[in-house]
Amino acid sequence: MRELPRELTVEQLAELFEGRTRFVERLAAAPDPLDRARTLVHELPLDEKREILDAHPAIGQRTGLSARSTAEQGEDGDPAVLEELFRLNAAYEARHGFRFVVFVNRRPKAEILEVLRERVDNPTETELETALGELVAIARDRWQSAAHEEVSD
Repeated sequence: MRELPRELTVEQLAELFEGRTRFVERLAAAPDPLDRARTLVHELPLDEKREILDAHPAIGQRTGLSARSTAEQGEDGDPAVLEELFRLNAAYEARHGFRFVVFVNRRPKAEILEVLRERVDNPTETELETALGELVAIARDRWQSAAHEEVSD
């Protein structure tokens, strides 16, 4: 298992978090940025929390995905599942004011659809903190997965 880095550049963090945001820039200046992310993400003002969540691609999004997001979301493209993901993502964003973020962990989209169904009606504050925690889990997993890729090359 790859140790978490003591330092990462803005560019490295932007790749892990899907974009160069104020949050990413703060993390780049922090020691142990992926550990610091766990607490910093919850200390941000609301506008910055929304900014980092909205930088992440929507589950089931078909265009504009990074190579990493495409691989994580997988190929299962059942049209009925994709249509329902699109509909529920829109309902989630309308209700909560930010993008639905979940640590896919290579699960099929049908399974993620069930998670979205369960979470869409949660209180917004609960969802905000859940989504931020998921975002950090994704970044940490991406760091670990990159190490696995380096070993297998």
